[in-house]
Amino acid sequence: KLGLPSRFDVRHGNPLDLHALAAEFPDVPFIIPHFGAGLFREALLVADLCSNVHFDTSSSNRWMAYHPSLTLPEVFRQALAVAGPDRLLFGTDSSFFPRGWNREVYDAQAAALGSLGIDGAVRQRIFGGNFDRLFTG
Repeated sequence: KLGLPSRFDVRHGNPLDLHALAAEFPDVPFIIPHFGAGLFREALLVADLCSNVHFDTSSSNRWMAYHPSLTLPEVFRQALAVAGPDRLLFGTDSSFFPRGWNREVYDAQAAALGSLGIDGAVRQRIFGGNFDRLFTG
């Protein structure tokens, strides 16, 4: 209503449940955290149907243990193929102290993108530019 970002925890929800809202409000960006976590396929489906659906890349990605055929580079490859580089937002999965900054998440994501041959300009968008565009506009 006011154009301010709002956060809703949908950790026990299915990304497909966002489809109706994202379709009804195409000017509102929806961000699915952790690549959809264990529901990556469903997150990809929604992103394919709605151009206002984005992914945040945050996570230690422990959910991939339930999808043994997926690697982090493969997750990025599929997310880039469906959503494109402008709809991926870097997330650290870091939090307030005492946990603090989780450098390993950044390093793993940078290595995954590097292994795919993603160029510096695209990496800059994923690692900060897309967030700036969406939230400072």
